[in-house]
Amino acid sequence: MPTILTHAIVPLAAGIALGSNRVTHRMVVAGMVAAMLPDADVLAFAFGIPYADAFGHRGVSHSLMFAAALATLGASSYRWLGATFRRAWFWLFACAASHPLLDAFTNGGLGVALFWPWSDLRVFAPWRPIRVSPIGLGFFGSHGIAVLVSELRWVWLPAATFALLGLGLRHATGALSSRR
Repeated sequence: MPTILTHAIVPLAAGIALGSNRVTHRMVVAGMVAAMLPDADVLAFAFGIPYADAFGHRGVSHSLMFAAALATLGASSYRWLGATFRRAWFWLFACAASHPLLDAFTNGGLGVALFWPWSDLRVFAPWRPIRVSPIGLGFFGSHGIAVLVSELRWVWLPAATFALLGLGLRHATGALSSRR
């Protein structure tokens, strides 16, 4: 898995790129939480649930069904989020689904149960450039630094580029429309 904060970068960058007229600040924060929440499944280890179990790490909570359920629950607060139910649902679904999709690009672990409950198969992307982050204290040390460098290269820099391009495009189109 990428580090927990790296999962939050995807909704943050998308929110910056889209702008607060489309995605409110509350929606961005809710999206960041939705993108990080699937990794709460590491608590399963404390209950003796094995990694490979459907309810273990990268199992049910890393499925599109979980993303849809989380989006439905979160979108029920659409008024507080400053959006329509539909916009809040699609945003939260995309943010929650970004988590297992990002995990699928890592070079370790057992893959993600993306299609649970229809399939227990754990899947990876065909290309896996992101170094997998160790769970627990194993993160501190040279391996942790290598993970951070990998995430910087494959997630943070592309996300920052996307955010800046979206920001620039919004600024340019706003400047053009104000000249008319």
